[in-house]
Amino acid sequence: MRFFHISDLHFGKLLYGYDLTEEHRNFIEQLGDYCDKYNPDAVLIAGDVYDRSVPSADAMTLLDELLNKLSGIKVFIISGNHDNAKRLSFGKDFLKKHDIYISTVPQTGENEKIEKVTFADEYGNINIYMLPFLKPALFKNSMPEEAAAGEDAIIKKLVENTDIDKNERNIILAHQFFVSGHKEPELCESEQTPAIVGGLDAVDVSAFDDFEYAALGHIHGGQFVGCEKNRYSGTPIKFSVSERNHNKNIVMVDMEEKNKEIEITKLPLTQIRDIKKLTGYFDDIIASADEELKNDYVSITLRDEEIIPDVKEKLGAYFDYILEVVVDNSETRKIMLEDVGELKEMSPYDAFDTFFEQLTDRKMNDAESELFREILSEVGEE
Repeated sequence: MRFFHISDLHFGKLLYGYDLTEEHRNFIEQLGDYCDKYNPDAVLIAGDVYDRSVPSADAMTLLDELLNKLSGIKVFIISGNHDNAKRLSFGKDFLKKHDIYISTVPQTGENEKIEKVTFADEYGNINIYMLPFLKPALFKNSMPEEAAAGEDAIIKKLVENTDIDKNERNIILAHQFFVSGHKEPELCESEQTPAIVGGLDAVDVSAFDDFEYAALGHIHGGQFVGCEKNRYSGTPIKFSVSERNHNKNIVMVDMEEKNKEIEITKLPLTQIRDIKKLTGYFDDIIASADEELKNDYVSITLRDEEIIPDVKEKLGAYFDYILEVVVDNSETRKIMLEDVGELKEMSPYDAFDTFFEQLTDRKMNDAESELFREILSEVGEE
């Protein structure tokens, strides 16, 4: 069996206000070309098909174009934290008749199990397990103890409840924040890092030890977790300045008989416009401008001490796709140090209170405030 692993498409996403539809279509074309060249049996999409829970018309059109491009190939899709389960699962029963399998809500109730699709090749059965993004609240009635403990406990219980035939080849799609012991994956600016602060929703990937391959989604940089068979494919497009040095790929996996080592190949993806970071003095940055940079997305950091009026407009004469213009000089560094000093003077409670308000757009209520004070008291911080 040969399959492609992709994830975190984020159809409908904007890059600093720039529409990425053209970049997404470029990716779909490359995916189609690779399908023609390598003839995969299946394409696994590990969540975050859309960038928003209410996708735009253009974003939905992109998914339609993607599925048409994959016509004749088995497609497995799970929802990610950005997807709306009901919208992504629209038409799933009809699509299933055409070998497009969509799973958006984990099974709940007595003896919850992970949804499975089985097909065969010349070496026997292959079981594809589909575990969409989940939150503990979904299991508060059926798994109260695990729900209270968090995602790690829930996923371990789901795997335990699932009848996994260890004599057959098993693959799982999952979209969560996976770690290996105390080692966390590398993150990017385009990820929602506040949601995973402190590892509160971290899941140890050892839960998938009985699977031949774990096709993971959620982290935007392609990488493995623990070992090569547990892999984040990463995004097919660069979504932030921090990803400017990433090499985006489609992960191709070749799997033969049980217990034979799988083969992983990275199929490179090109971008219509690359992302570049330029740092220096205004005159030097202007002097570096050429046709390639003019067409790329650029983040510019200026070192000039003097204020340059209308600087972004002036730079715009040389660069067509400016993402941001940042000033880094003695004055701005002084301001930053003053801000850091103020933050250091804050108590742990005040720091968390500020963080909570920024994250939720509201102040903690009395019950939440009291709970956090109890936690601080227990750890000796207050």
